[in-house]
Amino acid sequence: MLFPTAMGVEMTSGFDGSMMNGLQALDSWDNYFGKPRGSILGLMSSIYSLGAVCALPFIPLANDRFGRRYTIVFASCIMVLGALLQGFARNLAMFIMARWLLGLGIPFAIVAASSLIGELGYPKERPVLTSLFNASWFIGSIVAAGITYGTFTIKSNWAWRIPSLLQIAPSLLQLTFVWFVPESPRWLISKDRHEEALAVLIEYHAEGDADSEFVRAEYAQIRETLALEMEASSQSWKDMFATSGMRRRVLLCSFLGLFTQWSGNTLISYYLVRILESIGITEQKTRLQINLGQTCWGFVNGTFLALIVYRFKRRTLYLICTCSLLLVYTSLTISSERYATTKQNSAGVAVIFFIFAYSPCYNLGYNALTYTYLVELFPFATRSRGITIFQLFGRLANFFNTYVNPIGLKDAGWKYYISYVVWLAFEVVFVYFLFPETSGRTLEELAFLFENEEDVHRVEHAVEKNLGHGHRVETHDDEKAVAVEVSDPASHTKV
Repeated sequence: MLFPTAMGVEMTSGFDGSMMNGLQALDSWDNYFGKPRGSILGLMSSIYSLGAVCALPFIPLANDRFGRRYTIVFASCIMVLGALLQGFARNLAMFIMARWLLGLGIPFAIVAASSLIGELGYPKERPVLTSLFNASWFIGSIVAAGITYGTFTIKSNWAWRIPSLLQIAPSLLQLTFVWFVPESPRWLISKDRHEEALAVLIEYHAEGDADSEFVRAEYAQIRETLALEMEASSQSWKDMFATSGMRRRVLLCSFLGLFTQWSGNTLISYYLVRILESIGITEQKTRLQINLGQTCWGFVNGTFLALIVYRFKRRTLYLICTCSLLLVYTSLTISSERYATTKQNSAGVAVIFFIFAYSPCYNLGYNALTYTYLVELFPFATRSRGITIFQLFGRLANFFNTYVNPIGLKDAGWKYYISYVVWLAFEVVFVYFLFPETSGRTLEELAFLFENEEDVHRVEHAVEKNLGHGHRVETHDDEKAVAVEVSDPASHTKV
């Protein structure tokens, strides 16, 4: 139930980028809107991110006051309206405003859905669920690429109206399945709805066993950690800068937002058609086939990586990701220069190879780990605001890129890629020196990642007290342990 409920929003994001790529290859769309190029084409793509930026100040309020589920419902309704207006657009202005509305709804759903997955998922499965959250982007991307490939033979405006209207589908999935999942137990506890929260944990984390030691320990740990967080929190934006630990979290999530959008991915996901034109591929069917193939390949490697990344250290994978991206983009730049200079087909083939090689390198870190890392980085009381800050910097970077990319490609050609090479080199340095390791610990332990040890001991003491005298609690969060191990020194047994 969590998959269509929470991951539908990433399908919408994936659908959008691939659809805009596909629409640019459709003659009917290109002619209907007057062959948009340069700044006009940039605005048509970037307005989606501008809508998201406009929504960001209100997202923590919605998530913290109304809960994760109702925020998903609200966001889905906005995106349904936006997709309908987009599909029935009568002119350029209507199409642009419809995309602004789609962008307005997307961050509400992303913040709520990623939080719900991290807070509701079973501890052992949380890293996989949050990794699959981003990987579901490719489902929407493949569907959009397939639809635009299938409709390009239609000799009317329905060739682009059908894909535009079908962007409604992921939001309808969310509106259907959201009623089959419970609210986040952490949000319920934050609203003093303790009995409801405990009932959720018993049903979904203990198979209905009300006497489960695991649930008793988990509930006590969550309750005590939230109590500590709420004591120190004013539930306002001031919390994000109140301590050195929080300021470091803000710095990390801000740059992570920039990295996920300024690593060259928006150039490929939104303007692949223009890149293919630069290496002599102008035939409509061929461009659509490459677009579809590239998105299918992304889904395969993205899903595979999402299923295995929890076995490895987070910081190590981010370093591998950034170093490999730097290598790929350097090679892509050299290949593009060779084609521009010599017009050799082998150089064009090399460009296509590195476009496909880019996908697993990016997915290893910025796709498979991003929301896992964000959920682990922030305590509950500031999680919505933290992910909102990530969204702010990511959307601003996306807005800038999608607007500037077509201008850069038009005016500078292959030389424009050098800017990405320089930025990727900076990413490697930033990750090496500033990214902390978060694997192997529960969310409640990670709430004190940059804080003092006294609060950690207070939570441990509260869990021990809840379980009864003479028990010692050790927390784990890997594939070999359930999440809480309860030891009884008297009998030398472990539960």
